[in-house]
Amino acid sequence: MTHPRYPHLLEPLTLGAGPDALTLRNRVVMGSMHTGLEDRPWDIDRLGAFFAERARGGVGLIVTGGYAPTKRGWLKPFASEMTNRLHAMRHERITGAVHDAGGAVALQVLHAGRYGYHPLSQSASARKSPITPFTPSAMSSREVDRTATAFARSVALARKAGYDAVEVMGSEGYLLNQFLAARTNDRDDEWGGSPARRMRFAVEVVRRSRELVGGDFPIVYRISLLDLVEGGQTWEETAELALRLQDAGVTVFNTGIGWHEARVPTIITQVPRGAWRSCTARLKQVVDVPVCASNRINTPELAEDILASGEADLVSMARPLLADPAFVAKAMDERADEINTCIACNQACLDHVFSNERASCLVNPRACRETELVLLPVPSVRAPAPSAASSEAAPMGAGPHDVARRPTLAVVGAGPAGLAAATAAAERGFEVTLFERSPEIGGQFRLAMEVPGKEDFADTLRYFGRRLEVLGVDVRLGVEATADDVAGFDDVVVATGVEPRMPAIPGIEHPRVASYADVLSGAVVPGRRVVVIGAGGIGVDVSVFLTHEEEDLEDWMAHWGVGDPALHEGGLTEPKPRSAAREVTLVQRKTTPIGIGLGRTSGWAHRAVLRQSQVTQVSGATYDRIDDDGLHVTVDGVARVIEADTIVVCAGQDSVRSLYDALDREAHLVGGADLAAELDAKRAIRQGTEVVAAL
Repeated sequence: MTHPRYPHLLEPLTLGAGPDALTLRNRVVMGSMHTGLEDRPWDIDRLGAFFAERARGGVGLIVTGGYAPTKRGWLKPFASEMTNRLHAMRHERITGAVHDAGGAVALQVLHAGRYGYHPLSQSASARKSPITPFTPSAMSSREVDRTATAFARSVALARKAGYDAVEVMGSEGYLLNQFLAARTNDRDDEWGGSPARRMRFAVEVVRRSRELVGGDFPIVYRISLLDLVEGGQTWEETAELALRLQDAGVTVFNTGIGWHEARVPTIITQVPRGAWRSCTARLKQVVDVPVCASNRINTPELAEDILASGEADLVSMARPLLADPAFVAKAMDERADEINTCIACNQACLDHVFSNERASCLVNPRACRETELVLLPVPSVRAPAPSAASSEAAPMGAGPHDVARRPTLAVVGAGPAGLAAATAAAERGFEVTLFERSPEIGGQFRLAMEVPGKEDFADTLRYFGRRLEVLGVDVRLGVEATADDVAGFDDVVVATGVEPRMPAIPGIEHPRVASYADVLSGAVVPGRRVVVIGAGGIGVDVSVFLTHEEEDLEDWMAHWGVGDPALHEGGLTEPKPRSAAREVTLVQRKTTPIGIGLGRTSGWAHRAVLRQSQVTQVSGATYDRIDDDGLHVTVDGVARVIEADTIVVCAGQDSVRSLYDALDREAHLVGGADLAAELDAKRAIRQGTEVVAAL
């Protein structure tokens, strides 16, 4: 039956033909993402549980993180690999878990090449990557040939392990991509020297894989449609490669955009939703097999639109399935407003992975911890019955005047920590009352969503607001809870958050001074010349807010220098300068580079926007005073004044604990009220969930 709202997204699709053909129940692919659970044998059941929860949530096809075909292809020392029968036998626990949950799963085979974070790394040529400390050795002709066979062997082992398909990673700047681009392939043998010879390695990998697994087993190839690096492929080369790979036996093409070293962001929150869909549409005009769109697709509405417009046959979403494993089931049940939308922040997923930590999700701390962070039903409590008549409802074994009831929980504060605590508690069965002194939920998150490029944060508040409704939480907005208000509850969680800190600078009470909260909320409209005090994450966000002018997708592409790969090699062109809405000077006391503490995989892009917007950056400043002339500072022993119409203070926060300090009972302190460091929604949501899980 055709789904009334998402007829294309929820339509089945058969990949291949014959006995090994795979029929997917819908067009949703959970794209590959390394979680850190792949690398150690003792985590395999955790990984199986992670995938199984997504399978129960209705995903059509799950793709694992990357598994190397050789040890020299590891992502890091002793990382995941699929190289022998023992590995295949071990993976039966993953495929079994997914199949028991009603899903289908593909193993991704990935050779890191020069992206390998270890001294054994190899590549097409001995050219060091800018994102790793090791210079790879250039593979000999014989090693290239043997590695192509190793890829095929891994594909065959995946089939033996019970995988329903495989994905060959040929994008994002990994080994196959390195062979394809002149940037990283300066060989003059049969594996390089011309576009056709640079393609030979990828084609051989697919051809040999097809020989080993037969004509029906689905082989997905993740193809780089836009390298976004100098010396990258042209569109003509990419189209020719796709046709050769199709002839060699590719069943489906998945979209890859950008190398990890590209100067253009491709998946973080400031990238417009669906920014790269036209690339997949272009490939669809070239090949006859299904193609899969990817990158910054995070709602069923957008996915449906891409499929309905004929731009793709499938849609790949990796992080959205971290955020909500029931994404597909909710869409199918007409509950899309209940989806916990991925906000593309990278803070708990890619930032963790690139720091050698286990991945998770800022808005869903249970991601990759499904067997550890479990929300079990809370036992009922016994209490004296209000009347003798009510004793008839008492459970067996209870006293004659006892009745069973749900335990009660008061949560004070509806910022990220309080929202997480309230919803998690209600899921466990607590009778929850949520107090919030403001007229709206959200706390500091409501300010964050005002920052250009962070508009998706509003979806998190939409999710929590809807979840509170569905779970029946008693929400009391505009109420500043007192100790008396929470006295009668079985448990209390205090999540009263933070307030902006105003540093002790002479003149800090000048009428030109405003807090970041005043500016982001719209209470204060800054003038033309603005000084921002404090260059942490909030200071950077406020500077972007102050300088931003409206832009559409075409403007965004122009500002980052994204061009047509048919005209510009690698899809790069000269960036178009931004027009800043204000003159902004960002000042900090620290002598370290501004923005150095931002997220590992997104901070560079935020710093780039500051440069594009001509934000003046001043480090190592001593704040002397504020007066009608502006901010007086001393830098390197030299006094100067920075003229300003408005001075915005982003100098940290203080915890709000007045209620907690007034309580004469035990309570649980979470979020900013517990620790008012640089705003950290990741910690707040995780802590709110963990505290409630332990009650």
